[in-house]
Amino acid sequence: MSRFVSTRTGILVPERIKASYEGAAEGRRSSNWDAPDTGPNSLIMPALRNLRSRSRAAVRNDPYAANVIDKRVSNLIGTGITPQPRLTDKVLREAMQVLWEDWVDESDADELTDFYGQQALIARTVEQSGECFVRLRPRRLEDGLAVPLQIQCLAPEFVPHDKFEITRSGNVIRAGIEFNSIGRRVAYWCYRTHPSDKSSQNAGYNPLVRVPAEQMLHVFEPLEPGQLRGVPRLAPVLKRLRSLDNYDDAVLFRQEVANLFAGFVRKPAPDAGGPPPVDMLTGAPVSYDRDSFTPMVALEPGTMQELLPGEQVEFSDPPDGGNNYPDFMRQQLTAAAAGAGLPYELMTGDMRDVNDRAIRVVLTEFRRRLEQLQFQVYVHQLCRPVRSAWMDMAVLSGALDLADYTQRRREYLRTRWVPQGWAYIHPVQDVQSRMLEVGAGFASRSEMCLRSGTNAEAVDEENAADIARAHSLGLKYSSLSAIDDDPDESDKKESK
Repeated sequence: MSRFVSTRTGILVPERIKASYEGAAEGRRSSNWDAPDTGPNSLIMPALRNLRSRSRAAVRNDPYAANVIDKRVSNLIGTGITPQPRLTDKVLREAMQVLWEDWVDESDADELTDFYGQQALIARTVEQSGECFVRLRPRRLEDGLAVPLQIQCLAPEFVPHDKFEITRSGNVIRAGIEFNSIGRRVAYWCYRTHPSDKSSQNAGYNPLVRVPAEQMLHVFEPLEPGQLRGVPRLAPVLKRLRSLDNYDDAVLFRQEVANLFAGFVRKPAPDAGGPPPVDMLTGAPVSYDRDSFTPMVALEPGTMQELLPGEQVEFSDPPDGGNNYPDFMRQQLTAAAAGAGLPYELMTGDMRDVNDRAIRVVLTEFRRRLEQLQFQVYVHQLCRPVRSAWMDMAVLSGALDLADYTQRRREYLRTRWVPQGWAYIHPVQDVQSRMLEVGAGFASRSEMCLRSGTNAEAVDEENAADIARAHSLGLKYSSLSAIDDDPDESDKKESK
């Protein structure tokens, strides 16, 4: 007779059916398996403060953690994710691009970098702390900006994750974010200054301010439906990295202490009432260490010392790191790299036994993951809203004269965002493969330029300018032959 188990709904389920999934079995091996059945926010909010502080501490002190963040940010953003308007009017498109480039240098409210530098700062904050808030700050016309708009990067602590309440209007504040009755974000509750920065002059008075959602961007990678706040990238590997760092430091300290002693002098037992011990090098009475009882002997290069009768020198034989030390470190760092989302070779710089085909496979998978983040997180949550606010302020301030902007706003906002192109793994083979793709019609030259992070129109204009300048100076370069041939003249030559 099979036994039955009562479920939460009161339905009896045979125990053999429930145990058909080994991961759901409840036995001795699963007794200490901590797997809480709660929502994502119930798990994240209590742990968020420790996760942030420990992630930042790891980046400050652990070279591998610091390298993970550096490598991911440099590959995610690089020199910047740049816009290319999709307008058909070339004159207007170029005017918008010039105005954008002027504004890029003035975008930072803290005046420390440009817009693309802010992209890197935001990405670093997201990777290290889990999320970043970006405030859109309109400026006055008399400030002299190309477009009266600046953006300010805010640390996650500016919006308290432990603020939960109901407002007088009936809206709900969850994790510092205010939602209306249909669950739409309508505002963020933000501190005026960093709540944990003790150096601020008004640290004692730091009220919360309600910032409309139209003026605040929340950049993070949602991992579960309904997730409100972001989790640091190093969260899955923080404990492993700390334990590994302690182990590596213990091995290093053992080697340091063991190699402090070059050797030891073994003397015969002193006779009772005999003369006091003398230094084997100087013949003077022995000088003791700071503990007042350990005799110390100094060594110099090229010394040949005569020993007293009965004395022997035993040189130190310090232990090594262990035969399995390199393999153990490699295995643990491989697991840490997998959890942090970075290839082991990039995390450690260890390129032993790695050929170009293997590294191509590794980098292809890594780049595919980063492209997913570039377009689903940074373009969608950061670049597009900033571009939209920039266009609105440019039209309102008169920097762009678009009489039909209200009717055609969606058309004017259509923009293609282009990340920095990936470097060639094997330049000759990669260039040849792209040429074959274009020649076979599988891709266009414009697409290939976009993959390199450039604009096909700009490339064509630069090529035309180079050809004209070379012809005017009477120069002849072999590199110009591929783009300087006249198709009509080539046909005439072939017919002859």
